Amino acid sequence: MSHDLPTTTYKINIERVDTEFLRNKLKLKSLEVKKNFTQRYPHVEKFFTDRGIDLGKIRDHSAKVIATGALTGTLLFAPPMGVKNLPQLTQAIKDVSDGQTNSPNIPFQELLLKNLHAILPQKIGPLDRSTEKSLEQVFQQIIGINARAGLEGEHLNTTYGYIGAEQHLMRYPGDTMATHPKLPEKDEGMAPGRGAWGYVPKENETWYAVVQTLYLPDWNTRQPYLRDWYKYRKVLIVNTINGNAVIANIADAGPAAFTGKQFGGSPEVMNYLGGPRYKKGPVIIFFVDDPDNKVPLGPVEYNEVNMPGVALTQV
Repeated sequence: MSHDLPTTTYKINIERVDTEFLRNKLKLKSLEVKKNFTQRYPHVEKFFTDRGIDLGKIRDHSAKVIATGALTGTLLFAPPMGVKNLPQLTQAIKDVSDGQTNSPNIPFQELLLKNLHAILPQKIGPLDRSTEKSLEQVFQQIIGINARAGLEGEHLNTTYGYIGAEQHLMRYPGDTMATHPKLPEKDEGMAPGRGAWGYVPKENETWYAVVQTLYLPDWNTRQPYLRDWYKYRKVLIVNTINGNAVIANIADAGPAAFTGKQFGGSPEVMNYLGGPRYKKGPVIIFFVDDPDNKVPLGPVEYNEVNMPGVALTQV
C-alpha cells in the first residue's frame, strides 16, 4: 500500500466567504427570533420592558466584564500600528471597567482621548482594519454608540480625516436664511444649490454630514444602489482633539479632493464639535448600526464632566 501524500490540493475560494453577508444573515435571524419570542411570550417581554432591558441585548447586561476583557485583549495583544504608550492604554481600559461600577477615576471624555491617543497613528489618513476594530469597541464601551467603520459591506475611502464647515441646505423651494434657523455667531449662511439628494427635510438638515461618495471606487458601477444606501445614513463623528461627538446623517456629497478635506459638517455639527470658530479639524467618522432607528441625531452627551485643560480647537 502506498503511503504517498495525496496529490489533490484543496483550496478555499475566499471570494465566496463574505463575512459581512453572514453577519447580516445572523442579524435578520436574530430579529426574527426576537419577534417570534415576543408574540409567543408577551408577558416575558413586558417583564423585561418594565425593567428597562432590551430583549435583543439581554446578554449585554451580563457581559460588561467580558466586554471589558475583550477590549483589553484586542487593544493589548493585537495592538494596531501607531500605538505609542501601552502602559497608558492599560490604565485607560482599567478606567473603563471602573466607570461601569459608577466609580470612574477620570471623566469618560478624557478616557476617550487617552484611547484615541494610544490607538491612532500620527499621520491622518485611512486606517487599517485592526485599528478600526479597536475604535469600534472603544466607541461602544465609552460613548455607548454601536458604530462601525464598515456596514452592510460599505466602507468610505477613509474613516479618519479632516472635516470642514459647510453651509445650511435648502429645505424647500424658496428657502432662505430669512426664515432658516441660524447660529448666533459665525454662521456659514445657505448653500446656493440643493444638496446631493435635493431638498433636505427639516429633521435631516440641522445635523447633517458630507462624505465623498463621488470618489468611491465603485460609485459609477453601483450608483443607483449606493445613492439610496448613503442617503440620510447616520454616522458618528468624533473630534479627535477634544472628544466631542455628534450623530449626523449624510445629506450631501463632497468636499472636493483639492480642498484637503474628506468630510463636511453642517454649521450646527461644526459648532458642537469645536465651537463657533471651528472650521476644520481631524475627526473619525463611522456608520451607526441602528436598524431600529432608535439613535437620535444631535450631540452625544456621554460625559457630563467638563475636562480641565482641553480647549476647543480653532483652526
